[in-house]
Amino acid sequence: MAAAVSVTDQITRRLAEICGPPFARFAGPADEVAGRTARWVAVPGGPHAAAEVIRLAAAHDLAVVPRGAGTKIDWGAAPAQVDIMLDTGRLAGVWHEPRGAGVAEIGAGTPLRAAQATLERTGQRLPVDAPSPGATLGGVLAADEAGPLRHRHGSPCAQLVGVRYLDADGDLVSVGEPGTALLGRAAPARGARAGDLPGAADLPGFDVARLLCGSQGGLGVLVSATMRVQPVPAGRVWVSRPVWTPLEVNDLVRAVLAARLDPAAIELDLPVPVPLPRRRVHPSHPSVVHRPDHPAVTGRTGRPAAAGSLVVLLEGGPADVAERAERLTTLFGPEATAGHTAPEWWGRYPFGPGDTALRIEVPINDLHAAVYALRDAAGAPVPVRGSAGVGTVHAVLPAALPTDRVASIVTAVRGVLLARQGRCTVVAAPPPVRRAVDLWGELPSLPRLRAAKEHLDPHQRLAPGRLPGGL
Repeated sequence: MAAAVSVTDQITRRLAEICGPPFARFAGPADEVAGRTARWVAVPGGPHAAAEVIRLAAAHDLAVVPRGAGTKIDWGAAPAQVDIMLDTGRLAGVWHEPRGAGVAEIGAGTPLRAAQATLERTGQRLPVDAPSPGATLGGVLAADEAGPLRHRHGSPCAQLVGVRYLDADGDLVSVGEPGTALLGRAAPARGARAGDLPGAADLPGFDVARLLCGSQGGLGVLVSATMRVQPVPAGRVWVSRPVWTPLEVNDLVRAVLAARLDPAAIELDLPVPVPLPRRRVHPSHPSVVHRPDHPAVTGRTGRPAAAGSLVVLLEGGPADVAERAERLTTLFGPEATAGHTAPEWWGRYPFGPGDTALRIEVPINDLHAAVYALRDAAGAPVPVRGSAGVGTVHAVLPAALPTDRVASIVTAVRGVLLARQGRCTVVAAPPPVRRAVDLWGELPSLPRLRAAKEHLDPHQRLAPGRLPGGL
C-alpha cells in the first residue's frame, strides 16, 4: 500500500512540475469521459509540456484521454481506462495567419468561436460551424463534428491542410498534404523527417492527418491544425419555408438542388409529423401532388402539431445573394420568408443531456424513407434536425425509453438503411444504453481502423476503448 501511495505521489509531483502547480490536480466528479472518471487532470502549457505528460504516462503504463472544452466528452463509448485527462485548454491561439496564404494554424485548445473572432478581424473565417457551444477546434476535429456549412464545404476535416499531434510515445509529429507546407511545423523528436510517420508504409493509403479526424483522441493528441480560411461572405440570407412531412422535404430539397442556386446550407427542423391535407400541390412543380394514400405516406399521418421548417442559407455578394433569394422565394411559394438572421434552432442539436441521440447518414433521395422508418420503429413522432441537403440529420429518443426498446429501434432503422447505403450511429446516450447498444453498427472500415490503432498506439495508451470495436 505504501509503495502504491508513493507512486501516486510521484506522478502527482511530476505532473505539477510539467504543467505548473495550478494546472495539475487530482480529478473530481466532473472529470468524466462517458461515465468513466479520471485519476488526474493535467493542463500543459505547450506542446512540449503535453509531450512530457504522455511520456510520464508511458513510463507508468497509464492511459491518457485528451479533453478540449468537454462539449462532446460523453459522446461514443466509455474508455476502458482514464488515468490522466490531458486538458488542451492552454494549447490555444491562432498561431500563424499569414495574409494571402489562405490558411491559418490554430491551437487545438482554441474555442472555435475565439478562432473565428480573431480571423474575422482580417476579413477571414473558417468555413466551419460546429453546433456544440464552446467547442474547441481540436474537439471539433477529434469528433469530426460538422454543422450547416457542411453542405457546401464538407466536414471540418475537409478544410484540414495539416496537423501537429503527439503520438503515443510523446513524440511531436507534423503531417501535411504532399507538396503543402505546414505552417509553424515542429520536427518530431527522434530525428524523423517532418511529415514522415515511422512505418507508414505498413499502412498503404492512410492519410494520417485525416485519420485523426473522428478518432476521439484514440490515435494521437492534436496540438494544432492548419486549416483553410476564406473571406467572410459580404451577403447572407436565410430563406425559410414551413414543412409537414419528410416526403414534402424530399421534394423541396430536390427542387432546390435542381434550381442551381448554390446554397451554402440546407437545414431541416422537423419536430413532429402532422396530417397531410387531402391534396397539396408543389409550388413550382404542379405535377408533384402529395396525397395521404401515397405508398410512402400511408399509415404515417401522425397527430396535429406546429409545422417544421426547411431553411436554405445563401452566401456571396449582396446583389447576387438577393437575386438568388428572390428566385428561391418564388420556388418555395407564398409561404416562404427571407431574412438576414438565422432561425433560433439553426446549428443546434435537437437532443440534450440524458437523451439518446442518433445520427442518420443516407443518400438525400432516401432521407425521407429513413425518417419514416425511424418513426415507424419508435411508434411515435421523433424530432429530426440537420443537413437535409447532404442526407445527414440527428434524431432524439426520449431519455425515459427502456434500453431494450432503444436497441430494437436502432436495429430496425439500420435494417432499412442497409439497403440504402445509409448508416445510423448512436452519438450519445445514457450509460445503460451505451453499454447495451451497438453504437456504430456495421463498419466496413473497422479492419483499417484496427490496423491504424495497432500501428499508432500498440500499447493502448491513448483513449483505449473509445474507438469502434473497443479499440
